[in-house]
Amino acid sequence: MQKQKSMKNTHQKNQNKNKHVPVLLEAVLKYLEPQTDESYLDVTAGYGGHAEAILGRTLSPSQVTLVDRDSNATTYLEEKFVGLGVEIIKKDYLSASMELREKGRKYNIILADLGVSLPHLKEASRGFSFKSDGPLDMRMDQAQEFMASDIVNNYSEEQLTKIIKDFGEDPKARKIARLIVKNRPIRGTEQLAKLIKYASPGYSKVHPATRSFQAIRIAVNNELEQLEQALPVWLDLLKPGGRIGVISFHSLEDRIVKQFFKELSGDRYDSVLQLITKRPVTPDRDELVINPRSRSSKLRVAAKIKTERGS
Repeated sequence: MQKQKSMKNTHQKNQNKNKHVPVLLEAVLKYLEPQTDESYLDVTAGYGGHAEAILGRTLSPSQVTLVDRDSNATTYLEEKFVGLGVEIIKKDYLSASMELREKGRKYNIILADLGVSLPHLKEASRGFSFKSDGPLDMRMDQAQEFMASDIVNNYSEEQLTKIIKDFGEDPKARKIARLIVKNRPIRGTEQLAKLIKYASPGYSKVHPATRSFQAIRIAVNNELEQLEQALPVWLDLLKPGGRIGVISFHSLEDRIVKQFFKELSGDRYDSVLQLITKRPVTPDRDELVINPRSRSSKLRVAAKIKTERGS
């Protein structure tokens, strides 16, 4: 009882400090079904919104591992969960997951929220948003040398076209790439956004720069390749009966997760996963009102139904 009260007080203490609203929180709790004393790995912990809620159910902080490659996020997490015994790792989720696997670690619950956190978008100096001027950065890990300016100002027109087309699925990719090359050097996010908008004249509910900024960010952080490599590692880290949930924010990520889950599930003797969500879970109307940035989020959840080969 005292343990539960302590966790509740921690939740209340930090609730007002954390301005980042975790997406699909109720759905995460519903489909991952955290139980008392279960272990939990959050590979993209961010500012701890999902972790705090799940920890409020498991009441087992010593069995929680939180991973993020952003030093601002890990510093925040250390302060948020100070004294509770929560393990916090500053690394990209692929490297951290591989290290945990090498150590033989296993978890009942694994969650990956692949979205960009609100502080990233709000801080112009990080260069993720086109709504305010900032440097062409977009690095999740600021210790990383490679950044958006390297792509925007150094890549060829062909390379830019491929990135914007493949990662942004923008039909104007060629025109945007040509304008970028022609107007180099590009000094900041505002200048880049204006160039992209020039390539797509006319009214649009979604800013014309949205897809290109997404594409460049994915390339800077190697997001899709990391996801493809990490999914089988997460499966190895999952205990039999454990649940894995992945929240994606665009079709490229969702396609990778969907295909991986599909290949390992189904009515077959060698199935490893059971689909908990037959279709992706999306925000309801109430969440969209409270948290508009959740509009493109999709949650897929599966459970591990077989022991590992050879065990």
